[in-house]
Amino acid sequence: MGRPGTDVYVVGVGMTRFGIHMERDIRDLCEEAFFEAMRDAGAYPDDIEVGYLGTVGFAWDAPIMAGQIAFEQVGVTGIPITRVENACGSGSNAIREAWLAIRSGEYDVALASGVETMNRPLQDQIPRFAMFGGGDAMMEGTMGLFPPGIFAMVAQQFLNAGWITREDMAIVAVKNAYQGSLNPKAHYQRTLTMEQVLDARMICYPLGLLDCCPTTDGAAAVILCSEEALPRFRKHAPVRIRALSQTSGTYCDDNPREFTADSIVRAAKKAYEKADLTPEDID
Repeated sequence: MGRPGTDVYVVGVGMTRFGIHMERDIRDLCEEAFFEAMRDAGAYPDDIEVGYLGTVGFAWDAPIMAGQIAFEQVGVTGIPITRVENACGSGSNAIREAWLAIRSGEYDVALASGVETMNRPLQDQIPRFAMFGGGDAMMEGTMGLFPPGIFAMVAQQFLNAGWITREDMAIVAVKNAYQGSLNPKAHYQRTLTMEQVLDARMICYPLGLLDCCPTTDGAAAVILCSEEALPRFRKHAPVRIRALSQTSGTYCDDNPREFTADSIVRAAKKAYEKADLTPEDID
Protein backbone atom coordinates (compact mmCIF):
# COMPACT_ATOMS: atom_id res chain seq x y z
CA MET A 1 0.00 0.00 0.00
CA GLY A 2 1.33 3.40 -0.98
CA ARG A 3 1.22 6.87 0.51
CA PRO A 4 -1.87 9.07 0.00
CA GLY A 5 -1.10 11.98 -2.28
CA THR A 6 1.91 10.29 -3.85
CA ASP A 7 3.13 11.39 -7.25
CA VAL A 8 2.17 8.95 -10.01
CA TYR A 9 4.51 7.93 -12.82
CA VAL A 10 4.17 6.22 -16.18
CA VAL A 11 6.79 3.46 -16.26
CA GLY A 12 5.64 1.38 -19.22
CA VAL A 13 3.60 1.78 -22.39
CA GLY A 14 2.42 -0.57 -25.11
CA MET A 15 0.09 -0.53 -28.08
CA THR A 16 -0.93 -2.48 -31.13
CA ARG A 17 -0.91 -1.15 -34.65
CA PHE A 18 -4.27 0.58 -35.13
CA GLY A 19 -6.20 -0.24 -38.29
CA ILE A 20 -8.68 -2.76 -39.66
CA HIS A 21 -8.10 -6.07 -37.84
CA MET A 22 -11.00 -8.28 -38.88
CA GLU A 23 -9.18 -11.40 -37.64
CA ARG A 24 -8.37 -10.10 -34.13
CA ASP A 25 -10.49 -9.89 -30.99
CA ILE A 26 -9.99 -8.01 -27.72
CA ARG A 27 -8.09 -10.92 -26.14
CA ASP A 28 -5.54 -10.82 -28.92
CA LEU A 29 -5.24 -7.03 -29.10
CA CYS A 30 -5.00 -6.56 -25.32
CA GLU A 31 -2.46 -9.38 -25.00
CA GLU A 32 -0.10 -7.57 -27.37
CA ALA A 33 -0.54 -4.15 -25.75
CA PHE A 34 -0.38 -5.45 -22.15
CA PHE A 35 2.74 -7.55 -22.65
CA GLU A 36 4.47 -4.72 -24.48
CA ALA A 37 3.70 -2.36 -21.59
CA MET A 38 5.02 -4.89 -19.07
CA ARG A 39 8.19 -5.47 -21.08
CA ASP A 40 8.66 -1.72 -21.38
CA ALA A 41 8.37 -1.32 -17.60
CA GLY A 42 10.27 -4.46 -16.69
CA ALA A 43 7.12 -5.61 -14.88
CA TYR A 44 5.52 -9.03 -14.40
CA PRO A 45 1.83 -9.97 -14.11
CA ASP A 46 2.17 -10.34 -10.32
CA ASP A 47 3.31 -6.71 -10.07
CA ILE A 48 -0.09 -5.39 -11.20
CA GLU A 49 -2.30 -4.58 -8.19
CA VAL A 50 -5.34 -3.04 -9.90
CA GLY A 51 -6.54 -2.87 -13.49
CA TYR A 52 -8.87 -0.74 -15.63
CA LEU A 53 -10.06 -1.44 -19.17
CA GLY A 54 -11.65 1.36 -21.17
CA THR A 55 -13.98 0.20 -23.94
CA VAL A 56 -17.33 1.10 -25.44
CA GLY A 57 -17.67 -2.45 -26.68
CA PHE A 58 -19.19 -2.31 -30.16
CA ALA A 59 -18.45 -5.94 -31.03
CA TRP A 60 -19.49 -9.34 -29.70
CA ASP A 61 -16.03 -9.88 -28.19
CA ALA A 62 -16.34 -6.92 -25.77
CA PRO A 63 -18.96 -8.26 -23.36
CA ILE A 64 -19.82 -7.04 -19.87
CA MET A 65 -16.77 -8.79 -18.37
CA ALA A 66 -14.35 -7.52 -21.01
CA GLY A 67 -11.87 -6.30 -18.37
CA GLN A 68 -11.56 -9.69 -16.68
CA ILE A 69 -11.28 -11.42 -20.06
CA ALA A 70 -8.48 -9.13 -21.24
CA PHE A 71 -6.42 -9.22 -18.03
CA GLU A 72 -6.78 -13.00 -17.62
CA GLN A 73 -5.25 -13.41 -21.06
CA VAL A 74 -1.90 -12.11 -19.71
CA GLY A 75 -2.05 -13.87 -16.35
CA VAL A 76 -3.27 -10.89 -14.30
CA THR A 77 -5.96 -12.36 -12.05
CA GLY A 78 -7.25 -12.15 -8.50
CA ILE A 79 -7.06 -8.33 -8.34
CA PRO A 80 -9.71 -5.61 -8.69
CA ILE A 81 -10.44 -5.18 -12.41
CA THR A 82 -12.93 -2.59 -13.61
CA ARG A 83 -14.35 -1.88 -17.05
CA VAL A 84 -14.66 1.86 -17.82
CA GLU A 85 -17.09 3.17 -20.45
CA ASN A 86 -17.36 6.84 -21.33
CA ALA A 87 -17.64 7.01 -25.13
CA CYS A 88 -14.49 8.45 -26.74
CA GLY A 89 -13.05 9.17 -23.29
CA SER A 90 -13.11 5.54 -22.11
CA GLY A 91 -9.37 4.90 -22.39
CA SER A 92 -8.46 8.28 -20.91
CA ASN A 93 -10.89 7.70 -18.04
CA ALA A 94 -9.29 4.31 -17.38
CA ILE A 95 -5.96 6.09 -16.90
CA ARG A 96 -7.58 8.64 -14.60
CA GLU A 97 -9.15 5.90 -12.47
CA ALA A 98 -5.77 4.15 -12.18
CA TRP A 99 -4.11 7.47 -11.28
CA LEU A 100 -6.72 8.11 -8.57
CA ALA A 101 -6.29 4.58 -7.17
CA ILE A 102 -2.56 5.14 -6.71
CA ARG A 103 -2.98 8.73 -5.47
CA SER A 104 -5.33 7.43 -2.79
CA GLY A 105 -2.55 5.31 -1.35
CA GLU A 106 -4.55 2.10 -1.80
CA TYR A 107 -2.31 0.72 -4.58
CA ASP A 108 1.24 1.12 -5.84
CA VAL A 109 1.02 -0.33 -9.36
CA ALA A 110 -1.84 -0.16 -11.87
CA LEU A 111 -2.39 -1.09 -15.50
CA ALA A 112 -4.82 1.06 -17.48
CA SER A 113 -5.84 0.35 -21.05
CA GLY A 114 -8.20 1.03 -23.90
CA VAL A 115 -9.41 -1.30 -26.66
CA GLU A 116 -12.00 -1.35 -29.43
CA THR A 117 -12.84 -3.62 -32.36
CA MET A 118 -15.11 -1.49 -34.51
CA ASN A 119 -14.80 -3.02 -37.97
CA ARG A 120 -16.92 -6.13 -37.51
CA PRO A 121 -20.56 -4.94 -37.69
CA LEU A 122 -23.11 -7.21 -36.11
CA GLN A 123 -26.88 -7.33 -36.04
CA ASP A 124 -27.10 -5.99 -32.50
CA GLN A 125 -25.24 -2.85 -33.55
CA ILE A 126 -28.09 -1.76 -35.81
CA PRO A 127 -30.72 -1.27 -33.05
CA ARG A 128 -28.01 0.08 -30.74
CA PHE A 129 -27.13 2.90 -33.12
CA ALA A 130 -30.75 3.48 -34.04
CA MET A 131 -31.67 3.84 -30.40
CA PHE A 132 -28.75 5.85 -29.07
CA GLY A 133 -27.30 7.71 -32.03
CA GLY A 134 -24.49 9.73 -30.47
CA GLY A 135 -25.20 8.58 -26.94
CA ASP A 136 -28.40 10.07 -25.53
CA ALA A 137 -31.57 8.25 -26.63
CA MET A 138 -33.87 11.12 -25.67
CA MET A 139 -31.84 14.08 -26.91
CA GLU A 140 -30.08 12.53 -29.90
CA GLY A 141 -31.33 9.05 -30.76
CA THR A 142 -34.88 10.20 -31.45
CA MET A 143 -33.50 12.46 -34.19
CA GLY A 144 -31.51 9.64 -35.78
CA LEU A 145 -28.22 11.38 -35.16
CA PHE A 146 -24.80 9.83 -35.53
CA PRO A 147 -21.55 11.41 -34.26
CA PRO A 148 -20.69 13.21 -37.52
CA GLY A 149 -24.13 14.86 -37.54
CA ILE A 150 -23.91 15.90 -33.91
CA PHE A 151 -20.47 17.44 -34.24
CA ALA A 152 -21.36 19.02 -37.57
CA MET A 153 -24.14 20.94 -35.81
CA VAL A 154 -21.68 22.08 -33.15
CA ALA A 155 -19.24 23.17 -35.85
CA GLN A 156 -21.95 25.13 -37.65
CA GLN A 157 -22.82 26.86 -34.39
CA PHE A 158 -19.20 27.86 -33.84
CA LEU A 159 -18.81 29.04 -37.44
CA ASN A 160 -22.02 31.08 -37.36
CA ALA A 161 -21.01 32.74 -34.09
CA GLY A 162 -17.59 33.67 -35.50
CA TRP A 163 -15.68 31.75 -32.83
CA ILE A 164 -13.73 29.76 -35.45
CA THR A 165 -13.22 29.61 -39.20
CA ARG A 166 -13.30 26.63 -41.53
CA GLU A 167 -9.53 27.00 -41.80
CA ASP A 168 -9.22 26.70 -38.02
CA MET A 169 -11.00 23.36 -38.21
CA ALA A 170 -8.75 22.18 -41.02
CA ILE A 171 -5.63 22.98 -39.00
CA VAL A 172 -6.74 20.39 -36.44
CA ALA A 173 -6.82 17.67 -39.10
CA VAL A 174 -3.43 18.77 -40.44
CA LYS A 175 -1.94 18.70 -36.94
CA ASN A 176 -3.41 15.29 -36.13
CA ALA A 177 -2.18 13.79 -39.40
CA TYR A 178 1.32 15.08 -38.72
CA GLN A 179 1.35 13.47 -35.27
CA GLY A 180 0.12 10.20 -36.79
CA SER A 181 2.87 10.30 -39.40
CA LEU A 182 5.43 10.13 -36.56
CA ASN A 183 3.87 7.00 -35.04
CA PRO A 184 4.46 3.72 -36.92
CA LYS A 185 1.48 2.19 -35.09
CA ALA A 186 -1.06 4.88 -36.02
CA HIS A 187 -3.93 3.99 -38.35
CA TYR A 188 -2.46 6.36 -40.97
CA GLN A 189 1.15 7.45 -41.45
CA ARG A 190 0.62 10.41 -43.72
CA THR A 191 0.69 14.17 -43.65
CA LEU A 192 -2.08 16.41 -44.97
CA THR A 193 -2.20 19.93 -46.33
CA MET A 194 -4.82 22.54 -45.62
CA GLU A 195 -5.94 22.28 -49.25
CA GLN A 196 -6.45 18.52 -49.01
CA VAL A 197 -8.59 18.87 -45.91
CA LEU A 198 -10.68 21.72 -47.30
CA ASP A 199 -11.20 20.00 -50.66
CA ALA A 200 -12.08 16.56 -49.26
CA ARG A 201 -15.46 14.96 -49.94
CA MET A 202 -18.19 16.38 -47.71
CA ILE A 203 -19.55 14.04 -45.03
CA CYS A 204 -21.83 16.27 -43.00
CA TYR A 205 -21.45 20.01 -43.52
CA PRO A 206 -19.05 21.51 -42.61
CA LEU A 207 -17.15 18.30 -41.81
CA GLY A 208 -15.35 16.68 -44.72
CA LEU A 209 -13.86 13.21 -44.96
CA LEU A 210 -10.48 14.27 -43.57
CA ASP A 211 -12.05 16.02 -40.57
CA CYS A 212 -13.48 12.68 -39.43
CA CYS A 213 -11.63 9.93 -37.58
CA PRO A 214 -11.31 6.47 -39.16
CA THR A 215 -13.18 3.44 -37.88
CA THR A 216 -10.32 1.58 -36.26
CA ASP A 217 -9.38 -1.45 -34.18
CA GLY A 218 -6.59 -1.54 -31.63
CA ALA A 219 -5.46 -1.50 -28.02
CA ALA A 220 -3.11 0.56 -25.86
CA ALA A 221 -1.92 0.15 -22.28
CA VAL A 222 0.08 2.05 -19.66
CA ILE A 223 1.57 0.94 -16.37
CA LEU A 224 1.46 3.52 -13.59
CA CYS A 225 3.16 3.39 -10.22
CA SER A 226 3.61 5.41 -7.06
CA GLU A 227 6.81 7.25 -6.19
CA GLU A 228 7.59 4.58 -3.60
CA ALA A 229 7.36 1.82 -6.22
CA LEU A 230 9.62 3.55 -8.75
CA PRO A 231 12.82 1.65 -7.80
CA ARG A 232 11.12 -1.56 -8.95
CA PHE A 233 10.73 -0.24 -12.49
CA ARG A 234 13.79 1.93 -13.17
CA LYS A 235 14.24 0.44 -16.63
CA HIS A 236 14.24 3.91 -18.18
CA ALA A 237 13.29 7.44 -17.17
CA PRO A 238 9.73 7.52 -15.77
CA VAL A 239 7.24 10.22 -16.72
CA ARG A 240 5.46 11.98 -13.87
CA ILE A 241 1.79 12.78 -14.41
CA ARG A 242 1.53 16.40 -13.32
CA ALA A 243 -2.25 16.62 -13.52
CA LEU A 244 -5.42 14.96 -14.79
CA SER A 245 -8.77 16.71 -14.97
CA GLN A 246 -12.25 15.69 -16.05
CA THR A 247 -15.48 17.66 -16.33
CA SER A 248 -18.90 17.11 -17.90
CA GLY A 249 -21.58 19.27 -19.46
CA THR A 250 -24.08 21.37 -17.52
CA TYR A 251 -26.89 20.99 -20.09
CA CYS A 252 -27.57 24.72 -19.98
CA ASP A 253 -29.79 25.67 -22.93
CA ASP A 254 -28.89 29.35 -22.87
CA ASN A 255 -25.16 28.69 -23.36
CA PRO A 256 -24.46 27.80 -27.01
CA ARG A 257 -20.84 26.88 -26.20
CA GLU A 258 -21.84 24.43 -23.51
CA PHE A 259 -22.05 21.26 -25.60
CA THR A 260 -18.30 20.95 -26.14
CA ALA A 261 -16.28 24.09 -25.63
CA ASP A 262 -17.07 25.11 -22.08
CA SER A 263 -16.54 21.67 -20.53
CA ILE A 264 -13.18 21.42 -22.33
CA VAL A 265 -12.16 24.89 -21.17
CA ARG A 266 -13.10 24.09 -17.57
CA ALA A 267 -11.15 20.84 -17.64
CA ALA A 268 -8.10 22.54 -19.16
CA LYS A 269 -8.12 25.32 -16.57
CA LYS A 270 -8.25 22.77 -13.75
CA ALA A 271 -5.42 20.75 -15.28
CA TYR A 272 -3.19 23.81 -15.75
CA GLU A 273 -3.89 24.89 -12.17
CA LYS A 274 -3.08 21.44 -10.73
CA ALA A 275 0.10 21.22 -12.79
CA ASP A 276 1.15 24.79 -11.95
CA LEU A 277 1.56 25.50 -15.67
CA THR A 278 0.12 27.90 -18.24
CA PRO A 279 -0.60 27.37 -21.96
CA GLU A 280 2.59 29.29 -22.71
CA ASP A 281 4.59 26.50 -21.02
CA ILE A 282 3.42 23.91 -23.55
CA ASP A 283 5.89 23.37 -26.38
